[in-house]
Amino acid sequence: MKLKAQIKFYLVFAAVLIAVGGNAQNEITVREAIELALERNFQIRIADKNNEIAEKNNTWSEAGAFPTLSVSLTSANGLQDNTKNPFTFTPGMILSQSLQPALSLDWNIFSGMGVIMSKRRLEQLEEQSKGNATVIIETTVSDIIKGYYSAVMHKERLELLRELTAFSREQVKYYELKEEYAGASSLELMQFKNQYLSDSTNLLMQEISYRNALRNLNLLMNLPLDSLLNPTDQLDFILPEINGIEAKRQLVENNNNLKNQMINIRLSEIQTKYQRSFLFPTLTFQGGIQPGFSWIREVKNDLFEAETQTLMYSANLTLRYNVFNNWKSKRAVEVSKIQEEISQLNYDEMKNSLMNSMEGLLEMFEARNRLVAVSSQNIEYAGRVWEIGQERLRLGTINSIELQTLRNSYINARLTHLDNLYNRVEVFFEIFRLTGNIGLYHSQVVE
Repeated sequence: MKLKAQIKFYLVFAAVLIAVGGNAQNEITVREAIELALERNFQIRIADKNNEIAEKNNTWSEAGAFPTLSVSLTSANGLQDNTKNPFTFTPGMILSQSLQPALSLDWNIFSGMGVIMSKRRLEQLEEQSKGNATVIIETTVSDIIKGYYSAVMHKERLELLRELTAFSREQVKYYELKEEYAGASSLELMQFKNQYLSDSTNLLMQEISYRNALRNLNLLMNLPLDSLLNPTDQLDFILPEINGIEAKRQLVENNNNLKNQMINIRLSEIQTKYQRSFLFPTLTFQGGIQPGFSWIREVKNDLFEAETQTLMYSANLTLRYNVFNNWKSKRAVEVSKIQEEISQLNYDEMKNSLMNSMEGLLEMFEARNRLVAVSSQNIEYAGRVWEIGQERLRLGTINSIELQTLRNSYINARLTHLDNLYNRVEVFFEIFRLTGNIGLYHSQVVE
C-alpha cells in the first residue's frame, strides 16, 4: 500500500471517529483535527518523500541487472617539430589530429546471485520505508487524539471553574446585600470573598492551561499558533471492552514496529546471501565499436598531407574468480550471519518489551474503567450533597464554612472524573496503537 493510500485509509478512519461537532468556522472535531494533521504534518510529508525515493530505487536497473551503454568522443592534437632532426623522413612542422568516437557496452552476466540479492534488498528497503511511514502516521493519529482530548478535558475543567466562579460571585453579592440590609455577619462575606478570589485565580490559571493545550494541538496539526480552535467533541463517550488475549495476538501480528524489525531480519538474511555471492566467479562482457579519423600535414607545406580512417570492433568475455583475498569474503559472510542473530535478538527484545507494555496497559485500562465508574457515582452523590447544602445554607441550618467543605468535595469529584475520563481514553488509544488497529477504531464501535 502506497503512503498516499495509507493516508486515505486513515482519513476514512477519521471520517467515522466519534461524534461530529458543529460547523462553525472556529470549531473543530477530532475527525477534522486528524484530517488536518495527515495533510499538513511535516514528518508525514518527509516520509512521503522518502517513500518516493525507495520506490524509484527499487528497480532491476538499480540492482545492476542490465548492461550499461556509453558513448565517448576523443579529440587528439599534436604538433611535432622536425626542423632540426636530420634523420627524419618528414622534416618541418608536422601537425597530427585525430577524432575517435566510441560506443561501449558493459554487462555483468553473472555475479554469484549478487544482482538478485541486490534487487531483493531494494524491495525490502521499500517495504521498510512504507513501514516507517505507517509508524509515523499511526503516531501522528495517536498524538492528535490524545492532544485533542487533552484540550477537551481542559475545556471542560474551564467550564466547571467558570460555573463555580459565577456561583461564588453571586454569593458575594448576596452577602453584601444581606450585610447592608440585614446586618449579617461579615465573617461569611469575607469567607465568600476569599472563595471568589480563589476561584478567580484558578479560573485564570485554567484559561492559560486550556490555551496551551490548544497550542499543542495546533502544533501537531501544523497550524499557526494564534489560530486557536474550539474542540466540540465530548470526553465522556462509551468505549468497548478489550479482549486481552486478542489484543496480544494482534500486537504480534499487526504492530508496525515489530513488522519493521522483521524487515531488518530479512535484510540481514539478504545481506548474508549477497556476501556469499563474492565466493563465486563472475562473468562479464565488454563490447564496443570505435571508429577513428586522423589527419597529418606539414604546417608550412600544403603539399604534404595525409588522412586515415579506421574501424575497430571488440567483444570480450571475462571470467574472474577470486582464489584468495586473505579470507575477506569468508569473514564478511560470518559477520553477516552474526548481524542476522543481532537482528533476531532485537526483534525478541522489542516483542518482549511491547508485550510487557501491553500487559500493563490492559490492567491499567481495566482500572481506568473502574475509576470512571466510581468517580461518576461520586459526582452524583457529591452533587446531591452540594444541592442539599445550598438549601440548608438558605435555611440557616449550616454556615458558609460547612457549605464550602461540601462545595470543595463536589469540585474535586468533578475534576477527578475528568482526569479519569482522559486517562481512560489515553490508555485505550495506546492499546489500539500497539495492536496496529488505531486506523480501524470505531468502524467496530460507533455503529
